[in-house]
Amino acid sequence: MDDQGYFHSFPAVQGFQGKRPFFIAMCPLRMIPKLFMFDEEEVPAELRAQRSLNKNRIPAIAQYLVANPETYILSALTASVDGQVRFAPLDAGRNLSIGVLEIPMDARILINDGQHRRAAIEEALKESPALGQDNVPVLFFGDDGLLRSQQMFADLNKYAVRPSYSLSTLYDHRDPSSELARYLASECRAFRGLTEMEKSTISNRSVKLFTLSSIKHASRALLRKHPRDEFSSTDRMVAKEYWDEVSDQIPDWQRARTKDVATAELRQEYVHAHGVALQALAYAGAELLSRRPKQWKTDLRYLRKIDWSRSNIGIWEGRAMVHGRISKAATNVHLAANYVKSVLGLPLSPEDLELEALLPAKKRLTSKR
Repeated sequence: MDDQGYFHSFPAVQGFQGKRPFFIAMCPLRMIPKLFMFDEEEVPAELRAQRSLNKNRIPAIAQYLVANPETYILSALTASVDGQVRFAPLDAGRNLSIGVLEIPMDARILINDGQHRRAAIEEALKESPALGQDNVPVLFFGDDGLLRSQQMFADLNKYAVRPSYSLSTLYDHRDPSSELARYLASECRAFRGLTEMEKSTISNRSVKLFTLSSIKHASRALLRKHPRDEFSSTDRMVAKEYWDEVSDQIPDWQRARTKDVATAELRQEYVHAHGVALQALAYAGAELLSRRPKQWKTDLRYLRKIDWSRSNIGIWEGRAMVHGRISKAATNVHLAANYVKSVLGLPLSPEDLELEALLPAKKRLTSKR
């Protein structure tokens, strides 16, 4: 910062997009809250150049920065400068793209993309001031007015696609439940070779039967863990043993593993080939492990009594299916779990019975086998 020149100075690289110059600069985190503005006034969306700030997102990002001071990653912020910037190349004779960007101190700098990261940085610095020495890349564009800023926001977000939950699970090495899911997918005979690792939905032609994300959700429910809870070696062993035992009681899963039946056929004909069944088996399994820690393996043999056919509408319609279509809604998952619990001879909780009341009287379950 140059007080005499009344401007902020940043080492930067100059480039061009659409015949307009832009600059990539390194900015210390400690300067982010003071330097970059975000228009948070309560004005109509058509008069803003950004979405409204969702304050619920900020604590998670801030905690991520604080908890991972040596390994965090922050993508570049994008900002518009309402003022005349100057760019001084370091070597005017040979290299015109590397130099120093000078921004007047009275210029208005508005974030076009990254307002949640900006707010999270501000919160993280309160708890961990040492982060202020780090840097974040910033793309600076000239501010050509509201319409241009709105178009920038639209262009920046038009083609942004969030990775699938399975792919995020595959690549997330900080999340204990993601680590557990990867372990089960590779070591558990129920899932080995049958897990879709990248997509969170399975196409009709896929030879896979489960998604990595469904294994993650189901196994966390089985062990009654919250997001980011740690898993002990015992937890891992119990989860693997449970899913292996379940696989032994569902012959179609074994046939899929040996390729004696097409997984597409199983998805078309059976409930057990869908995530709703995996989740239901997890909820029922959590209760079974809690109530019968010494005999749960023996009791799982009752799963062979279940007719998993989608044509068995007397059982599955209203539970795992709605109007003949598989439903992953939370209510349907729990209603399907209620049926599995009843087959295993487990009592239904008051909450379970409240859900049963949503079904026609002839379909409701009691608490006895």
